[in-house]
Amino acid sequence: MDYQETVRYLLALGGEVKGAKLGLDRIETLLERLGRPERAFRSVHIAGTNGKGSTAAMVEAGLRAAGFRTGLYTSPHLVRINERVQVAGREIPDSDFAAAFEPVRAATEQLLAEGALEAHPTFFECVTALAFSHFRSAGVEHAVVEVGLGGRLDATNVVQPVVAAITPVDLDHEAWLGKTAATIAGEKAGILKQGVPAVFAPQSAEVREVLEAQARELGIPVVRAGVDWRAENIRHHDGYYRFEALSYTGRELSVELSLAGEHQVTNALVAIAVLDLVGLTGKAIEQGLRQARWPGRLEKAAESPDILLDGAHNPAGARALARYLEQHQRGRRIWLIYAAMRDKAVDEVAGILFPAAHRVFLTRVAMPRALHPQALVSLVAHHHPQQQVSESLAEALAAARGSAKKEDIILVTGSLFLVGEARALLGLCSGP
Repeated sequence: MDYQETVRYLLALGGEVKGAKLGLDRIETLLERLGRPERAFRSVHIAGTNGKGSTAAMVEAGLRAAGFRTGLYTSPHLVRINERVQVAGREIPDSDFAAAFEPVRAATEQLLAEGALEAHPTFFECVTALAFSHFRSAGVEHAVVEVGLGGRLDATNVVQPVVAAITPVDLDHEAWLGKTAATIAGEKAGILKQGVPAVFAPQSAEVREVLEAQARELGIPVVRAGVDWRAENIRHHDGYYRFEALSYTGRELSVELSLAGEHQVTNALVAIAVLDLVGLTGKAIEQGLRQARWPGRLEKAAESPDILLDGAHNPAGARALARYLEQHQRGRRIWLIYAAMRDKAVDEVAGILFPAAHRVFLTRVAMPRALHPQALVSLVAHHHPQQQVSESLAEALAAARGSAKKEDIILVTGSLFLVGEARALLGLCSGP
């Protein structure tokens, strides 16, 4: 199959959520047939509700700055499926994507024919196997692997990492992971393994108790961001932060972040702790944090007026975005373009974000799981008096641009899928 045929094949499996089936049996069987590609490189495994993508990007950038050939596996993609699989800071080329999937497809068909698989591996399982196979053939030395959903039963939980990290845990994907933060934390803690040191971001008391209990049961050392690595002399300019990172061992780093927002200080402390455990020099860590890139999170996509893209889709992400607006954009009029998936805490997120807006445009993502704008109105009308329904993101952007002054902000948020559409519309990415 060529690239386009490969993408169509994968998308026909149902996508991230629609086709999700948690469990490790299928991916274990598939990777065994492929010769265990995930064992060909060292890995860092990262779970969490918020910040795991940004943290993964920082860790990968640090490893690359240290001279390692790196792999980065993340989800979801914003515009192109290739974004999920990166080597040495570059997305997998179309031809390599198709070539990497061919043995995965062949192995799947063989296993199904033999009865070794009862069902076809899911979309996410297939892409995970593709990524690991590509990392092996590309000679990756260190791969940073982001959990897709939860942790314990996620397809990525086949790796034997050198470090496991858990970023802030909060409510999200409750239908899959449980209704309480403690239950969700139990799923995230499933990536912890005997003999593998762990790094924990600052957590609520109930989450911290669950994570630390699992670590004690496994007898593994834990480095706590915010305690064992802490930030001092924090300062910022235009939303970007600098600080001194101090460790419990007396190590000190001078940190300058390339990712905007106060919440990135916490993510950076997790990344620093991970890279310290891997054994990187301070120079490599500092360089990586200066150079890390992670699109769609407080990303300035245009100017006059500024168009800001942020994938906040749960209450924790919305609170981080609201803090950024209050701390760094106070006094500027915000034209907020919002869309959401049906399974998200829409009322709570709107209650956090909408009060900061001058006007709200309610739109939709071109996906079956997306809420229709009229359905959004019934859920969020009480949060803002100035709301306008737009049938598409293009329509909402045109309306906002037609009304905003050059010193205003147009904010696109509520869904990573909406942010992906915005990046494509604004010419920041192209392709399937």
